[in-house]
Amino acid sequence: MSKFWSPLVSDLVPYVPGEQPKMANLVKLNTNENPFGPSPKVVEAIKAELNDNLRLYPDPEGESLRQTIASYHSLKPEQIFLGNGSDEVLAHTFYGLFQHGEPILFPDITYSFYPVYCGLYNIEGIKVPLTDSFEINPEDYKQANGGVIFPNPNAPTGRYLGLEHVEEILRANPDRVVVVDEAYIDFGGESAITLVDDYPNLLVCQTLSKARSLAGLRVGFAVGHPDLIEALNRVKNSFNSYPLDRLALAGAQAAYEDEAWFQKCCDGVISERERLTKALTELDFEVLPSKANFVLARHKTKSGESLAQGLREQGIIVRHFNKPRIEQFLRITIGTPEQNDALIKGLQSL
Repeated sequence: MSKFWSPLVSDLVPYVPGEQPKMANLVKLNTNENPFGPSPKVVEAIKAELNDNLRLYPDPEGESLRQTIASYHSLKPEQIFLGNGSDEVLAHTFYGLFQHGEPILFPDITYSFYPVYCGLYNIEGIKVPLTDSFEINPEDYKQANGGVIFPNPNAPTGRYLGLEHVEEILRANPDRVVVVDEAYIDFGGESAITLVDDYPNLLVCQTLSKARSLAGLRVGFAVGHPDLIEALNRVKNSFNSYPLDRLALAGAQAAYEDEAWFQKCCDGVISERERLTKALTELDFEVLPSKANFVLARHKTKSGESLAQGLREQGIIVRHFNKPRIEQFLRITIGTPEQNDALIKGLQSL
């Protein structure tokens, strides 16, 4: 702690990202990256953008990409907001759309950036307990609040909330923004984007990091009523008017133009998720139902910490959260068939 820090910085508890270890022959299954690479068209588009135009600022509004995403979802460009990864989109949402004088509601087991944003913007956050089966109960969100946010599928549980229950939460909070964070929606869920024209209080956030294999480009977006998008733009243009560079815009555009590659990658992850779930169950793991590119699993007799350490000694990295209710679980990213085989073999040896 330094005397030059502001009181706010001194009290912040920052988000801790998944470990990025530098180990030889590593089987890395801890940060929910897509095991399959991006479309070759993405690489071509980025290479084509490596020219003298890099001396020029990128399009601050990302008009072409916004139009592409809007057309993909049968919406209008003014319903789309772009950001430097969905984390930036979420940060602007906490600042610009939630009512800071009232508590924000989110699950007690969820994306750990939410309480960080509450601390950054001095917003009270109420952690709403998941059910005993680690599901979101819509009834719990029918209380006074300054806004609601939850991932769907939830992270790190992987459990999915059907759209009829999402609508239940939306109807219960007509005067507050409800944010559905859909980082993992393409791995088996139905997007709430189909509801934005019916609910002016709904904001849906997505990312190209997961299903479109572009975690290294940092591209995220939000979809909602134009009034919500205008608020996000007001915050963005008071903070950083050029959040996406030319390479990110070009790569993201190309990713949306290769639907076949996108579907192939999603299908591959879903197939491997089913195979891994079966293998883990046969090894006496309880595996929560997942619609994400990861599973949350706990063994009937072995501790999560000991299993994570045992795998690490074999060069296999998974995520272990030393937190209440999930301290015995491992969050395991779905890898390639070869990576998943190595994981299964490693667990068998333990």
